[in-house]
Amino acid sequence: MALMASTRLVRGVSSPAAGSRVAARPLLPNRRLVQAPKTVPAAAAIDVPIAQLPASERKQLADEWGYKSIGSELPDGVSLTDIVKSMPADVFQLNMAKAWGAVVTTLVSVSASLYLISVSPWYLLPFAWFIAGTAFTGFFVIGHDCGHRSFSENKLLEDIVGTLAFMPLIYPFEPWRIKHNQHHAQTNKLVEDTAWHPVMPSEMEKWSPTQKTIYKTFLGSPLKLWASVGHWWIWHFDLAKYTEKQKPRVLVSLAACAVAAFVGLPILGYYTGLAGVAKYWLMPWLGYHFWMSTFTVVHHTAPHIPFKPAEEWNAAKAQLSGTVDCEYPRWVEFLCHDISVHVPHHVNSKIPWYNLRKANESLKQNWGEYMTSCTFNWRMMKTIFTELHVYDEKKNYVPFDQAQPEPFFEAAACAAGAAGTQAQQLQ
Repeated sequence: MALMASTRLVRGVSSPAAGSRVAARPLLPNRRLVQAPKTVPAAAAIDVPIAQLPASERKQLADEWGYKSIGSELPDGVSLTDIVKSMPADVFQLNMAKAWGAVVTTLVSVSASLYLISVSPWYLLPFAWFIAGTAFTGFFVIGHDCGHRSFSENKLLEDIVGTLAFMPLIYPFEPWRIKHNQHHAQTNKLVEDTAWHPVMPSEMEKWSPTQKTIYKTFLGSPLKLWASVGHWWIWHFDLAKYTEKQKPRVLVSLAACAVAAFVGLPILGYYTGLAGVAKYWLMPWLGYHFWMSTFTVVHHTAPHIPFKPAEEWNAAKAQLSGTVDCEYPRWVEFLCHDISVHVPHHVNSKIPWYNLRKANESLKQNWGEYMTSCTFNWRMMKTIFTELHVYDEKKNYVPFDQAQPEPFFEAAACAAGAAGTQAQQLQ
């Protein structure tokens, strides 16, 4: 994979580094170039929308990009209601024992992970922080179900539990709920979606050199997996983003965050010092944002999944085919309450977390040929980091610097090439 980073495509021509054997990626992320016969100039290649390709060619693309499967195009006549009605009725039923069981699981796992941090030698702290960050994500998922009204039939209880669950993350519940519901209503709709929207070319033109460096660093490298920190700050603390009717409830959530930030953290600091705040809260919090960023970017960002303008947008295609079904290590899914089983959640957000797997199996049986699936892997993430940055009407995405290699991966490629040369010399 490191060698693939050294490949540059200029007008569809692959130029690998000397001595490398690299498979060229398609020029158009949403189009597969079907090569004409060798006697015909390359310019005569025919481009075909990926969803309309034969299954064998979609499978080849899926392998290149790190997916298990890429679905065919959902027929225009299928509505989101048709898909919802195909699922068993019991996947919508609430079970309070399971809902509160998630609360208990998260409280126990967070407590255990904090204890693990307290007894770990310095060289095991990154492992302990990773476990704690994964456990902290459970808080978010509990609040997430409350925000979607899939935790309880009592909305006041959901508001209380959601607010409390978000407090350790210093995440304002009501502002998040409002903006997140907009994401569900406008998934992959150009301009309207609030989650992992591609950068618009018109926005890039307004960036200062400093802004360009910041955005390209955080959105064009593995640092993208912490970009939700910026989303958290930009979207949820600005009262100007909310209506007068929404503001009273928003202020309650902001007050809860203020208590966590200006009372809870100082108390922690009083007993453990500033280093203790970093050790027991900041690092697990960054671990939570790793998963927050990873889950959401994988769910909705892929070379073949387009952002559509309002006049072309189709709810069924966006929610079923525009959401990726990704499998993670089972212990991660357990601590994060199956939030990664995401397609059924987008088909209908009223499905509680503990019924997502059953709903997903139903979707696979009835609509699986139109779904994209994968297992969390480096090849897929590298494609997201290096290719999927700026909106393009024909290609879906283009990289920030189309004619330039990515420095982060160029360094990795050079290191791999040097290692290979040294190995050959030793033989």
